[in-house]
Amino acid sequence: MMHDGFGSGMGYGMGWFGFGWLFQIAIFILFFVIIWWIIRNSSSFGFRTGEAAAEILKKRLASGEIDIKEYERLKKEIEK
Repeated sequence: MMHDGFGSGMGYGMGWFGFGWLFQIAIFILFFVIIWWIIRNSSSFGFRTGEAAAEILKKRLASGEIDIKEYERLKKEIEK
């Protein structure tokens, strides 16, 4: 049997002196952090970042979407 000397006899995931699994977990975590960052910073997904609920409520009142009675009720709800 011919061996190339690179990882021969170590088996799957045993590279880097047995820390291959650690590298795989790090890549997995990095992948999800990148996906989370893209979604969080993308306005095309419909998320309103940096805008507090009170500000959104004020805009809805100003645009006439809700009346003052509804505004007061919702304001109390978000302050809980």
